[in-house]
Amino acid sequence: MRFTKLSLFCELGIICLVLINAGWCAVFERKVCQGTNFKLAPLGHPDDHYRAMVRMYSNCTVVLENLEITYVQEYHDLSFLKSIEEVRGYVLIGVNNIDVIPLENLRLIRGHSLFEDRYALNVLLNNNRNESSKNTNGLRELRLRSLTEILKGGVKIVHNPFLCNVETIQWLDIVEHGSYVHVSREIGAQCRPCDSGCYSGSCWAPGPENCQTLTRLSCAEQCSRRCKGPKPIDCCNEHCAAGCTGPQPTDCLACRDFQDDGACKDSCPPLMLYDPINYQLVPNPNGKYSFGDTCVKQCPHNFVVTDNACVRSCGSNMQEVEENGIITCKKCEGLCPKVCNGLGTGELVNTIAVNATNIDSFINCTKINGHITIMQMTFKGDVHTNTPSMDPAKLDYFKTVKEISGYLLIRDWPKHLKSLSAFENLEIIRGRTKLQSTIGFAALNIPHLEHLGLRSLKEISDGDVVVRNNPQLCYTDGSYWTKLFRSEQQRIRTGNNAAPHICVQQNSTCDSMCGDEGCWGPGPSMCVFCQHVSRRGCCVSHCNLLNGDPREYMSDNVCLACDPQCKALNGTASCHGPGADQCTECAHFKDGTHCVAQCAHKVQGPNNRLVWMYPDKSRQCQPCHANCTHGCSGPGLHGCEPKGPPLMSV
Repeated sequence: MRFTKLSLFCELGIICLVLINAGWCAVFERKVCQGTNFKLAPLGHPDDHYRAMVRMYSNCTVVLENLEITYVQEYHDLSFLKSIEEVRGYVLIGVNNIDVIPLENLRLIRGHSLFEDRYALNVLLNNNRNESSKNTNGLRELRLRSLTEILKGGVKIVHNPFLCNVETIQWLDIVEHGSYVHVSREIGAQCRPCDSGCYSGSCWAPGPENCQTLTRLSCAEQCSRRCKGPKPIDCCNEHCAAGCTGPQPTDCLACRDFQDDGACKDSCPPLMLYDPINYQLVPNPNGKYSFGDTCVKQCPHNFVVTDNACVRSCGSNMQEVEENGIITCKKCEGLCPKVCNGLGTGELVNTIAVNATNIDSFINCTKINGHITIMQMTFKGDVHTNTPSMDPAKLDYFKTVKEISGYLLIRDWPKHLKSLSAFENLEIIRGRTKLQSTIGFAALNIPHLEHLGLRSLKEISDGDVVVRNNPQLCYTDGSYWTKLFRSEQQRIRTGNNAAPHICVQQNSTCDSMCGDEGCWGPGPSMCVFCQHVSRRGCCVSHCNLLNGDPREYMSDNVCLACDPQCKALNGTASCHGPGADQCTECAHFKDGTHCVAQCAHKVQGPNNRLVWMYPDKSRQCQPCHANCTHGCSGPGLHGCEPKGPPLMSV
């Protein structure tokens, strides 16, 4: 499809391609979902596991991470998988008790991450594992009839006793040269043959619609990569992946590297161009940033903007800095704030939840790259992985955390803690990775939780908020949620928490010092915004501007203490800002513009000379005579202290 103009917006996993052509506009949507990294770990009961997959993949076109289809039972409906066209990680189909996996429109697996560090397509153990049962359910048809390319990684299909036809597939047409292919057919499977019209007898299942489509082995010698037929005119452009409908870079079914305004390219247009006349770099009006496999004019607001790409985090010795609403990377001055890997990144890339084996990695962290999940196995451990239970007191390690780049999920919490106080200093949840592709923060199914206690939270950059099934939880109905959001598409979903009238009856309502936006819990320290002003994180009625102790000044509705060297005045402001140079009057002495406790006494000065000063009648510090060696009490030589003879001037 050819485009006259294409613009891309990415909000909550929806990529909208807006086509403007000859005065009319059409909108095409590709829903992007996050994917998972659980491998063969079950998420509770098979029905709960299935419902999580439905929420994740319904209407999804592109899976950003891995597509993991596991623990499906014969009564589950998998028709929601038909919309998936591309997976950027690996595909895992394992431990399922169902006849057909209908991935009929999946045409490309990129293999950015690999199962067992080797395989991009994995089909394992798909049968009824109860040998005493007479039930013979198991995977029989792998309907991947659109799959034509795996960019990286091999294929592993083993221990599927009822699976048919996969041994007929010409895998060398799909995988890259040198990739591992381990496909075994178990003896005993009763299979129907491929349709007689299938090229070389290769098919995914019976019927002409399930014949394998070849896009490499059948190509003419002139073709560099893929083709749509055997003739030289059928060659695809070199930047195409998975095949094409014609020879142009706009005719690709998918792009190997980047897509820019509907055309496939090996890189995005650079932001700067070299001017050979003036010997300098100049801005490129057509320059774009790399965002995944797409070229964009602007990065999404919650991603970091580097020289030419939208990234999730900065490199070493760099920190994120937000200027004019744009987050960039800048070199740290001195030591960087401690940035730690969260779940889904680094050494925790395959970890499901915070637990006893990884909690110590969060000590003294200021920012977490990745997401945080607290669930039952956090505290009870996991016998299957020999993970011990975690001491709940170690949750306090999170009290130093101010930012999480991914999402925050709380599904279990110690019974003696009535709030999420471990995250009381958390300021920003970026939502660069989201739970089920849509959720930035969730607190679910905690029967004893009474208030959230997230008193420092100022922003949830992307993703919805879900707070449900917490029967004792109050303080959730304020308008503060929308104040935290950066996008109009973000939503707050609540339900089955404490009823508002019950909260009123037990006096679980916001303090009178809180503004109308609501609060995170009881008391004036839990207000989202203050009715009047705040002092050290607590809302108060007024600042001590003219009386009270200590005297204060006000900045952005925050009460801040005057410098201790400022004199406390009644009826007038004692200071006008921070520092000893902002005092209205000094409590002791004044040295230049600064109030001081005493005038300089034997202080090292220029040329290694000792500086001595004395206070005059107005308590202003004045320098002693240059020949005074032990200080002075007044001006001139006669003011020198008599501890030793003064130096005689020449």
